[in-house]
Amino acid sequence: AGCCGRTMISKGMIGAAKKAARRNVDALLPFAERGIPIVGCEPSCILTFRDETPDLVAGKEAQTVAKHAMLIDEFLAREHERAPLQLQGQTPGGSKVLFHGHCHQKAIAGTTAARAVLTAAGFTVEEVDSGCCGMAGSFGFEKEHYDVSMALGERRLLPAVRSKPASVPIVAMGVSCRQQIAHGTGRRALHLVELLAQATADGNAVTR
Repeated sequence: AGCCGRTMISKGMIGAAKKAARRNVDALLPFAERGIPIVGCEPSCILTFRDETPDLVAGKEAQTVAKHAMLIDEFLAREHERAPLQLQGQTPGGSKVLFHGHCHQKAIAGTTAARAVLTAAGFTVEEVDSGCCGMAGSFGFEKEHYDVSMALGERRLLPAVRSKPASVPIVAMGVSCRQQIAHGTGRRALHLVELLAQATADGNAVTR
C-alpha cells in the first residue's frame, strides 16, 4: 500500500486521492478478505481507509478493507480482552499520563480503546478536554495560519501540557499533534506505542 491519500484529500486533489485509494484497496483487499487486521499508528492515515476510501472507491471491496482497518490502540485493546497482554512491565502502579486524542481518532474511533490500553499498562490517564491541537495537518505550518494554529493550541492543550511536571508523560496519537506540542511547549510527546515500549519490562515489544 502507498500513501493513504489524506494529504491529497486535504488539499482538494480528489482525482489523485481516488487513484491512491484504488491502489490501496487493491493492495490491502487480499489481507482483509482473510480477516487479517490492517493496523496503523497514525489516526489520520488508518482512518482514511475507514472513512473516505469507501466514498472514493465504490463497491464492497473498499468496504471490506474499511471494516478491517484499525488503530493500534483498538487492536491492542481487542487483543487484551481476548487474552491479557503483558502491558505493565516496569510501570509503577498509578503513574500518571496526560493523553491528547487526535481529531480523526475522536471523531471516528473515539479514545476509549487508547485509555483502556494505558490503564491496563498501569497508568492513571488524564485526557485533555481539547478539540484540535491547532496544527491540523499542514495548516499550522502555513504562515498565514500560524496565529490561528497557536491560538487553538493555547485554548486547552498547550496550557495542560505546561501544567504537568516532566515526570508525567504526554501521549498524543497524531504526528501533527506531537509537533504542535513540541513547538508550543518544548515538551516531547510520545505516541502510545512509544510509551508502552518504555513501560514493558524489556523495553521492546508488548508480549502476551
